[in-house]
Amino acid sequence: MAHTHLRLLIPLLALALAALPCAALAEEAATPAAERYVELSTEYPALTAKAGDSLTFALELDNYSGSSQDFTLAVDEIPEGWTGSFSADNRQVSVVHVRDDATHTGVSFAVDVPLEAADGEYEILLSAAGEAGASDEMAISIRVNAEEVGQSSFSVEYDSQEGDADTAFSFSATLINNTLSEQSYALAASAPSGWDVSFTPSGSTTKVAALTVPARTSQGVTVSVTPPENIEMGTYEIPCTATSADESLSLPLSVTINGSYGLTLSTPSGRLSTDAYANQEGAVQLSLTNTGNTELTNVNLTSSAPTGWNVRFASETIDLIEAGATVETTAYITPGEDAMSGDYVTTVTARSSDASDSVEFRITVKTETKWGVMGIGVIVLLVLGLAGVMRKFGRR
Repeated sequence: MAHTHLRLLIPLLALALAALPCAALAEEAATPAAERYVELSTEYPALTAKAGDSLTFALELDNYSGSSQDFTLAVDEIPEGWTGSFSADNRQVSVVHVRDDATHTGVSFAVDVPLEAADGEYEILLSAAGEAGASDEMAISIRVNAEEVGQSSFSVEYDSQEGDADTAFSFSATLINNTLSEQSYALAASAPSGWDVSFTPSGSTTKVAALTVPARTSQGVTVSVTPPENIEMGTYEIPCTATSADESLSLPLSVTINGSYGLTLSTPSGRLSTDAYANQEGAVQLSLTNTGNTELTNVNLTSSAPTGWNVRFASETIDLIEAGATVETTAYITPGEDAMSGDYVTTVTARSSDASDSVEFRITVKTETKWGVMGIGVIVLLVLGLAGVMRKFGRR
């Protein structure tokens, strides 16, 4: 009986011993297969945003499945009202090819958070499915923080400027619509009488009276302010507004006028013409009037005359002209030696660092030669000679 059991056990032991190498080989072959995988991932899978934002996630797709293959990208789950898409090289894509033992980058997932999204945690589920059966999925978490609605603004970095009365002031403002809907804003200014205020959108040259700003966006605006003529020194308030159906935004601006500058060059009589003779110096009286409300200093006189002419001034530089005052000086003009009879133009300019003026004098050159004097002398001699002859023959 014992021998019978032994004979039965021997074949079973042999089979068990024979199966050991096969099991070892099967286990050895299964190890590399367990290391094969496909992974869809992003470096920052959880972000915080506000309603109306657009977010972009950079994706990586690791393919260690054992074969190169195409992977279909899909949005498996996304909150209602949200939109998302895959893109690469500025184009939307749905399939990406990844070689074996490689990582593919360059694909991104963009998602638009709706303006009406309430605060809270939202999850989006993405997947990549290979044609050979390998696949992976990834969850993206977005936390939305709702902001208080209606906090729009009309602002400028520098709300106060200063300059003289001839300055064209320019303010770079920003109009922000922080509401959940598009707004049309009417632009207006309550400037003092005579002031000119205009509004120009950034990047444009067209003046506008209203601007349409989409929800949760901003628009640059240039506010141009021009003071009237003869404005007095002082500080002037220029309140501006941007008004829509839902809100009224204020932009208080101020301009400080330091002074006005003006200079008039003429003659005491107002006459701007004179006679002259070739190579003979003639005097022309000049009057310089400060028409501004600020004194002028270091007023220089210069001229532009025909070639060969000479112009000099009794005072080439006038040190000071008080506001409203008139200062007189003299210009000495000498036509060229070869100047022919006729009309010529000589320009005189008065200039300071703040104001200037120019006038053109018409100089009429007249001929005065020695032949004319000699001709008169000859005529006189002939008359005297004739008178002598008449006396002599008259006595006879």
